[in-house]
Amino acid sequence: MKLTIGLKLKPTVEQTKYLLETLHRANAAANEASAVAWKEKAFGTFKLQSLVYRSLKEKYALTAQIVVRLVAKVADVYKLDRNAQRFFRKDGSIAYDDRILRYGEDRVSIWTTAGRQSIPFVCGKRQKKLLESRQGESDLVYRRGKWFLFATVEIVEPVANDPEGFLGIDLGISRIATDSEGQSFSGAHLRNLRKRHRRLRKKLQSKGTKSAQRLLKKRSGKERRFATDLNHQISKQIVLKAQRTKKAIVLENLKGVRLRVRASRKVRTELYSWGFDQLRQFIDYKARLAGVPVLTVDPRNTSRECSQCGHIAKSNRRSQSQFKCRLCGHFRNADINAAINIGSRGVVIRPNAVPLTASPRL
Repeated sequence: MKLTIGLKLKPTVEQTKYLLETLHRANAAANEASAVAWKEKAFGTFKLQSLVYRSLKEKYALTAQIVVRLVAKVADVYKLDRNAQRFFRKDGSIAYDDRILRYGEDRVSIWTTAGRQSIPFVCGKRQKKLLESRQGESDLVYRRGKWFLFATVEIVEPVANDPEGFLGIDLGISRIATDSEGQSFSGAHLRNLRKRHRRLRKKLQSKGTKSAQRLLKKRSGKERRFATDLNHQISKQIVLKAQRTKKAIVLENLKGVRLRVRASRKVRTELYSWGFDQLRQFIDYKARLAGVPVLTVDPRNTSRECSQCGHIAKSNRRSQSQFKCRLCGHFRNADINAAINIGSRGVVIRPNAVPLTASPRL
């Protein structure tokens, strides 16, 4: 399994100047390559490289390997969309491979427009251990005045254990996650935080002063970072519980849920800011590292089906939090009832870990 680990660089003032110049020059070259690709309709890596390699190398005084990586970067973005010319920010990230970047014990030797620079980095103990299994390219990223290297590492997954049961997980907005054993993780604090941020953003945007713009920039990303940290905490607890009880984790397949759900404008705002896919990915990769099987099941009627008798009716769901079966009278918290139904559907599905859609960043 592939993971992405982040290292924070600690360059000097002079080295920061060199790194910025490198980003600016490289992305200017990428924009020129993109213009050629668009004009000549040369979207393939090989064809584009034959058109721009020499001119970019000479004009921008870049090394051969940087130019090769930039051409690959341009070709990759045109794989996603060829309907318009693509442009790159001057501070956009660029990729390095082992020819132009070397890792040491606590420093990296990285190519810049001013030559090789030896720059110290810091990271956690786990990230440093994982760095031993690094493979492929690393991305140099400039974010909010700070420098990072994101490296891809390859980890050998343990063999998934044969489950002795199934732990159903119901994902929601009021309760971010609820398992089939009754434990829930409230989303009230996160919802209140998002409402407060929306009100503040609206107020600052309407004000429009320079100080308001500075505050907006300062606060941007704070909500996202809080939600990401919360998803990490929740996913860790769920996986530890499944590992301890020797159960497989069963999740709903919620792909396209935003397109299927009909809701008011207020509810849509909360739904679109809901990080359920991120939480699913966190659960998935943590479970794979722990040898816990993960399954996905059809989510249809999980909130309308009685976990006691199996009767399905829209009227069974009395409110957001209450479920009462119209047939047998079974009464239970609606989220727990749904989680039990999700877990029971895992019984008839062969345990098979769900592949990640992207490499998680640690």
